Amino acid sequence: MNQYGRVAKNDRCSFFGNVSLGSSVSLSELRELYHVVILAYGAESDRNLGINGEDLSGIHSAREFVWWYNGHPDGHDLAPDLQSSDTAVILGQGNVALDVARILLRPTAELSRTDISSHALAALEKSSIKKVYLVGRRGPVQAACTAKELREILGIKDLHVHIQEADLVKTPIDEEELKNNRIKRRIYDLLSKAATESSKQTTGQQELHFVFFRKPHSFLESDNKRGLVAGVHLEKTILKEDEDTRKQFAVGTGQFEDLESGLVLKSIGYKSVPVDGIPFDYNKGIIPNVGGRVLSHTSSGGDLAAVEEGVYVSGWLKRGPTGIIATNLYCAEETIASISEDIENGRLGSLCRQTKPGREGLGRLLDRRNVKVIPFSAWEKIDAEETRLGILKNKPRVKFTTWEDLLQVALH
Repeated sequence: MNQYGRVAKNDRCSFFGNVSLGSSVSLSELRELYHVVILAYGAESDRNLGINGEDLSGIHSAREFVWWYNGHPDGHDLAPDLQSSDTAVILGQGNVALDVARILLRPTAELSRTDISSHALAALEKSSIKKVYLVGRRGPVQAACTAKELREILGIKDLHVHIQEADLVKTPIDEEELKNNRIKRRIYDLLSKAATESSKQTTGQQELHFVFFRKPHSFLESDNKRGLVAGVHLEKTILKEDEDTRKQFAVGTGQFEDLESGLVLKSIGYKSVPVDGIPFDYNKGIIPNVGGRVLSHTSSGGDLAAVEEGVYVSGWLKRGPTGIIATNLYCAEETIASISEDIENGRLGSLCRQTKPGREGLGRLLDRRNVKVIPFSAWEKIDAEETRLGILKNKPRVKFTTWEDLLQVALH
């Protein structure tokens, strides 16, 4: 945040907050206003499993849940039911899945000192959730989380960790996979250590279950309350090796078991959304590109003669929903290098010979449409007020979690 603040205060940078691409302004209008447009709006939707019962009440995406406890205004009204069941099932074992489990299991006395949203903290203080199941299609060798996130959840006080010993048995292919990947070795070692250290459980302890080699087949509906989820029907899996990539993938065995739960959170991947005027690869969930240059068709040949002049992409919209902040940094550097190269090689020649109105033109267009633009100075007012309220409660900040409150502080 501090790094971004330094950039935003530079005279060459203008911040237009409260502006939505597609409604406040279109991409074609931005291309008329600027020589270069970079699309970096990430992945703000969710992948679906496409299985029976997915629309039952009590099933949420992990993204929605994260928005809810982080105070995103669009997640304010989620209201997950944390009281009707003592069990939560999280489908997925990546970092987001671990984060969600950590929030459900971490003592609220500790959470109260963080910047978690007030409505989420109030709900978690009344939560009945005592057991959390993290379900993954593959095994501990293929777990998609990072060591830092795993250590954080395993470090929760008085938490009993359940891992089946049989799931930790490695095949020769697993051994080869661990041999070639230091990060996977570290994660496997952390899980093995947690399995041995958590052999004894005391009364009242919260439980974290790592469920490997299972994939969701369908969702179960409650017998008592129509339309409400009651659990997940899981299919057992085994791993097979792809001969070309040498990677292991999960296939169903035709054996099933049920996992009862009144709360299910799907952490199976984020998905980007398309924007009018640019091709979109719906299978990969990205804008087709080569080195950040947007291709004018969905083929993957990388032909620079087939690029959209002056339009670039970066982040998860460019390469799919993987990686962390550092990954996005390298990704952005690649896109900027492509832009610089295109300027030097004259690929933007026809655009750069035209005079473009830039930020002044954008400001006039938004003003004509009565869009309430939030400049960076107004964002700083929100930041200062949230921080001030946080100091009063011994927290980093108290977040405003509705658009009305945010605009009220920013514009007054």
